[in-house]
Amino acid sequence: MTADTDARAGSTVASKPGPMLVVATALMLFSMFFGAGNLIFPPMLGVEAGESFLPAILGFLGTGVLLPVLAIIAIALSGNNLRDLANRGGWIFGLVFPILAYLSIGAFYALPRTGAVAYETAIQPLTGWDGMLSSGIFNFIFFGVALALAWNPNQIVATLGKFLTPILLVLLVILVALAVFQFDGQPGAPLEKYDSPAAAGLLEGYLTMDAIAGLAFGIVVISALRYRGMPEGGPVVRGTIWAGLGAGVLLALIYLGLGFIGQIIPDPAQYDNGAGILAGAAELTMGTPGQIIFGLIVLLACLTTAVGLISATSEFFHTLTPGINYRAWAIVFSLLSFALATMGLDTVLAVAAPIIGFIYPPAITLIFITLLEPVLRGKLFFFWAFRLPIWVAVIWSALTTLVDLGWGASFLEPLISWAPMQDLTLGWVLPTVVALVIGLIIDVVKPHPAPENVKKLIHSLQG
Repeated sequence: MTADTDARAGSTVASKPGPMLVVATALMLFSMFFGAGNLIFPPMLGVEAGESFLPAILGFLGTGVLLPVLAIIAIALSGNNLRDLANRGGWIFGLVFPILAYLSIGAFYALPRTGAVAYETAIQPLTGWDGMLSSGIFNFIFFGVALALAWNPNQIVATLGKFLTPILLVLLVILVALAVFQFDGQPGAPLEKYDSPAAAGLLEGYLTMDAIAGLAFGIVVISALRYRGMPEGGPVVRGTIWAGLGAGVLLALIYLGLGFIGQIIPDPAQYDNGAGILAGAAELTMGTPGQIIFGLIVLLACLTTAVGLISATSEFFHTLTPGINYRAWAIVFSLLSFALATMGLDTVLAVAAPIIGFIYPPAITLIFITLLEPVLRGKLFFFWAFRLPIWVAVIWSALTTLVDLGWGASFLEPLISWAPMQDLTLGWVLPTVVALVIGLIIDVVKPHPAPENVKKLIHSLQG
């Protein structure tokens, strides 16, 4: 935690940390992950996967829960934040990748999406409002409230972990419980896209973007634990890991419940998307009050995620540019998100889609290599084992993005179409694994000494 951050706090450090701090931090992290996309993907999967629900939801949990938790652990093991971690891929990657990651989960996509989805899913169905003016008024209020809650980053654990998240969880549990006891629908045949249900579920979880969010949220978790008095080194790392695991368990349980609603809701074919399924479930179980409760669930899910995203992106850009303080960045990102969200979800998606598709492969590569290195307990420092696979993932992802945009597709597509799973946008996996093996061989033959900060972190973890 920087001196600037401490000065922003305006209050004294909390009492001696204990298990309840980790619990509150886990609740905070869950609410930051659990946005509108997380709310609406599982019920639609429950409908579309039909009788293949189990392998599909397990695939979804793999990329929608396990991968984000691993991202939090990777940040904990890196010692501080995403830039520290990304620097292992070289200084160019260490600068460009974190900026793209924070912009994609910040003002260019995930942050404005919270406002746009809250308006289109929670407000429009209840009020019938439509048009740019009503959207602008709502998003001005929405991002104003989010900015106010994120104004002091050291209070986010209290704001989200102790108050907003328990309310959100209670509302979700009520909706799932009522649906389970009242609905008697039966799952149908899976859609064609679920012919390979586990793979389809993996791709659905991939779309939540929570792996990128996990890399970004790590700085918020670590800062919160430090501010609340958790000792540096191993205790902060272990506290961050436990908070990540706790948030992951909550995410998995809620996803299973929401997915099961899609399995048992009557006449599921009448619903076009996951939001419609949950709105229908709320109305069928509770009538008009149920619609209001569903609107509150969506608003809380979007608001808690918006607070987390404003805090995470502003913390990062403040560390990148110390001359511009946290609150200035928070205002900038809130205003940008307000503008994009007012123009609607389609505008947000058009701006962000190429960036999202590009950064995911190197992000996943970075996570898994970071987790692999500690297995050797300091016996081998990864140098080329970081750089080679990361740059292969970057280049492959760039080629795939260019082909998807139609830029030079006739020339570029033959270069990447040979790879297994390229049709699922996973063609980068095999070349990246090969590059990792080559990098490991080079590091064994010609080892690089570990930097002092890496040695200290390994020593603190072993202690």
